[in-house]
Amino acid sequence: MILNICLLPGDGIGPEVTEAATQVLDATGARFGFSVESTSQLIGGAAVHATGSPLPEATIAAVERAGAVLLGAVGAPEFDREPPPRKPETGLLALRQRMGCWANLRPVRRIAGAGTTPLREELAAGADLVVLRELTGGLYFGTPRGFSPARDEGFNTLRYSVNEIERLARFGFELARKRRHHLTSVDKANVLETSQLWREVFVRVGSEYPDVALDHMYVDNCAMQLILRPKFFDVLATENLFGDILSDEAGVLAGSLGLLPSASLGGRVALYEPVHGSAPDIAGKGWANPIGAILSAALMLRHSFNLEPAAAAIEQAVERTLQAGVLSRDLVPADAAFATTAAITRVVTAHISGAA
Repeated sequence: MILNICLLPGDGIGPEVTEAATQVLDATGARFGFSVESTSQLIGGAAVHATGSPLPEATIAAVERAGAVLLGAVGAPEFDREPPPRKPETGLLALRQRMGCWANLRPVRRIAGAGTTPLREELAAGADLVVLRELTGGLYFGTPRGFSPARDEGFNTLRYSVNEIERLARFGFELARKRRHHLTSVDKANVLETSQLWREVFVRVGSEYPDVALDHMYVDNCAMQLILRPKFFDVLATENLFGDILSDEAGVLAGSLGLLPSASLGGRVALYEPVHGSAPDIAGKGWANPIGAILSAALMLRHSFNLEPAAAAIEQAVERTLQAGVLSRDLVPADAAFATTAAITRVVTAHISGAA
C-alpha cells in the first residue's frame, strides 16, 4: 500500500516537526507494510517569501492530488503588520476552506509521567477528551468583515446556518458513541442568536441519539470547568472561535500544546497538523516538541487511510517514550535536562520498530 501525502512544513519549527513525523511514518510503514510517497510544498511565510502568496497555486494543486495533507505550522512576527493577503495565517484559513474541512478533532489526554503540567496532577490525571471544533464558519469566515473607510472601526460577522450546525452535531454524536457516550455542546446562548440556534439544533439532533448524554454549557463556564473538573468531559462540541480558544486551554491538561494533534475532516482530502504554533524563537535549536506532529500522523493513518493498528502503534510508542522520561524542553522544569527533537523522534521510532 502506497500513501500519497502532501507535506506542508511551513514556518518556524514546522519543518522540524514535520520531518520527525515523516520519519515515524516511514518506520511504521516498514512494520505494517505500507510506504509513503510525499511531495513537499510551500505555505505561510515561507510561501510569501518565495511567491508573494501564503497559499500558492502549486500548493493547492498538490493538495488536491494528495490522499492526505500533513502540515507543520505557519506564522512569523515579521508578517504581523502585513495586509491580510500576505499574512501566513490567511494561507492556512484559505486552505481549510478550499479543502472543505469543517470538522476539527483535537484529542486531549493526560499521559501519566508525561512531564510537568501547570495543574495539580490529581486534577489533570485521567483527563481524556476530544474538542470538536466547527472549522469553516463563524467569525473567521463570516461576511461582511473589514474596516470603516477611516479605519476607526473594525467589524466581523458571526453567522451559522442550520446545515453547518447539524452536520457538526451528527459528527459529534457519532464520535461520542465510539467513546463514553457523553457530548457537551458549548455556546453562549444567553447572549448570541447564533448560539441559540446552535443549541436548538443540538437538542433536535440529540433526540436521535438517546444513548448519548447531551448537556449544554456556556463557553465562559466551560473554560473554568475544563480546569476544575476535566474528567467530566468526553466530546466537547463548539463553534469555530470558542473551539480555537478552549482547545488551546486544554493543552494544560496534557502538559503542553506541543503534545496535541489535530485532524481537520469533512472534505475529500483531510488536513492533519499539531495544535501548536510556529515558535520561531526556538526554530533550529532542537527544542521543538515533535509529539503533536507525530500524533497528527497517527490520526492521518486512522482517518484517511483506515490503518487503525498502525495508528495505535504510534500512539503506544509515544506513550512509552513519555513514560520513560524522554521529554522535550516544554515538558520539564526550567533549567532541567531535556531531550532534543531528534532524540525524541529516535526513541519513538525505536519503539515502533521494536528496537527500544
